[in-house]
Amino acid sequence: MIAPDDLEHCRQAIKHGSLSFHAAGQMLPHSVRDPALALYAFCRLADDEVDLTQAKADAVLDLQDRLSLVYAGTPRNAPTDRAFTAMVDEFEMPRALPEALLEGLAWDAEGRRYETFSDLVSYSARVASAVGAMMCVLMRVRDRDVLARACDLGVAMQLTNIARDVGEDALEGRLYLPLEWLDEVDLAPEHLIAHPAPTDDVRRLVKRLLQKADHLYARSESGIKGLPLRARTGIFAARFIYAAIGKEVARADYDSISQRARTTKGQKSAWLTLSVVRAMGTLVMPRSPLVYAPVLPEVAFLVNAAADKPAEQSDWSDKMLETFSQLAERDASRRDALAQERSSPI
Repeated sequence: MIAPDDLEHCRQAIKHGSLSFHAAGQMLPHSVRDPALALYAFCRLADDEVDLTQAKADAVLDLQDRLSLVYAGTPRNAPTDRAFTAMVDEFEMPRALPEALLEGLAWDAEGRRYETFSDLVSYSARVASAVGAMMCVLMRVRDRDVLARACDLGVAMQLTNIARDVGEDALEGRLYLPLEWLDEVDLAPEHLIAHPAPTDDVRRLVKRLLQKADHLYARSESGIKGLPLRARTGIFAARFIYAAIGKEVARADYDSISQRARTTKGQKSAWLTLSVVRAMGTLVMPRSPLVYAPVLPEVAFLVNAAADKPAEQSDWSDKMLETFSQLAERDASRRDALAQERSSPI
């Protein structure tokens, strides 16, 4: 069980650091909400550790060490680590799921860009769908079809975040729009970063991204009927609140550079009400055939890790370890170069 003080620390971290989840999380039953707070607090910590420092490689490698301590049952003496460890132990959380999240953060630390939309979905799978799969585990749902739809929802949410943050990311020197999309409109990546502007071409790319997200939001709904009844309202709420961000971007004519889309408390309340109605509707509506839609290839490794029936093994684990190894080697080379620079005579 998560210690009350540690749980309260996680609750405060989410309340101030993730407004959308905090709103949706209020609709979850305590049996899911409390471990979800531990999960999201650790994810929030991991994201901040990498995002808010210049030494991003150091931060990712440190998080990998922290995760190893969690799975060894000897977490660091910090509320978030202790709460996450209790959650991992209680629900037998497959290590591959939080490791996938850290791999996505490692890609951020590398400053990786994404050539194709499929490459971007692969990134979204790690930083968002991994969380969706972990939420299913917290609900003790290991059905492959439901897991696949949870991963759809994760990708949709991440695509929405990317569409909303094109301007902010450019100011930070980051670019997530698929490079082949930029090439199609003859827009150089470095020009977009150096001179971000809501041109017609950029607006069309943002719209295209949100259309991809909307397709996945629609598919994801079919999996909610496979979740525990008391948890369905909270997941519908997450789906509607995040999709509403995309609607605000559309309302601004897809300009996510000169302004940042936000939803109001009143809008969130309306979406929460709709979520209650939709959750009640799952009691009488038949299961949608969309639940059996093929698993996105980019998220298949997550479904395989979390499902109750193992599937064909992939080489993802080896690739993930290679990513962390390359990051460590790059970090060591940087340290050596700094040491030589400091020891050289002026």
